[in-house]
Amino acid sequence: MATLNEKKTCSQRMENFQRFVWNPDTGQLMGRTLINWVWISLYYVAFYVVVTGLFALSIYSLMMTLNPYTPDYQDRLKSPGVTLRPDKYGEKGLEIYYSLSSNKSWEGFMTSLERFLAAYNESVQRDNKPCTEERYYTQESFQAPNHTKYSCKFTREMLENCSGLIDPTFGFAEGKPCLIIKMNRIINFQPGDHVAPRVNCTTLEDNSPVDAQYYPANGTFSLHYFPYYGCKAQPSYVNPLVAVKLLNISLNKEVAIVCRVVGAGITFGNPHDPYEGKVEFKIKIQN
Repeated sequence: MATLNEKKTCSQRMENFQRFVWNPDTGQLMGRTLINWVWISLYYVAFYVVVTGLFALSIYSLMMTLNPYTPDYQDRLKSPGVTLRPDKYGEKGLEIYYSLSSNKSWEGFMTSLERFLAAYNESVQRDNKPCTEERYYTQESFQAPNHTKYSCKFTREMLENCSGLIDPTFGFAEGKPCLIIKMNRIINFQPGDHVAPRVNCTTLEDNSPVDAQYYPANGTFSLHYFPYYGCKAQPSYVNPLVAVKLLNISLNKEVAIVCRVVGAGITFGNPHDPYEGKVEFKIKIQN
């Protein structure tokens, strides 16, 4: 009689495994008869069909509650962020450093502005409307083609001397560079309380006004660009811009400047977000 500790040979192990895979005496495949395998397979097919159906139903129910044009929940700032072009970052934030005697030192800035303003060419905004009324462009319904809403046109020509069309160097060659201020989008945000918000640039050190020209006139964001209804409702929408042409920047001296967007509903005193309602940068022009 074989003991419990008797070791099986390799051929015995293979024979046992073969009988486990297919037992001709009982007609079992891997320990189960064919009818058992059929019932198990049908059970798991039914189980995963039900699970998949429930998952699909839950996703469908969720999607039916969502508005494709407006987020139900917006984790947004109370005030929009503000960005600057060209946006070259140094160790301590935005830095516009270049030399009048070296074209290569400012050609990158010129290229950055030209690339950014390509979206503001007249040919790109053929579908947008030439708005002139200084009031909010409120649209309750989708009257534009393809169930969308109209967007107001903003072309680079509105930036006049800072458009790159009159002076391709954007003023960098003469030491009077053009910088572009953009206010970030917030859906259904109406800034200014019926008064167009404007850009005001001062020195960061003593808050004294910076000698600059603003384009469009007075450095304002016209009200007809607001409210913004989202990229699905306004696929051709472009942010309005304000260009700041710095006129009398002292040579060989670093100047810290802050440009604030001034208007009702726009704040710029948040210590946790340095770009809320304003943008700070340093500029140094060497001769």
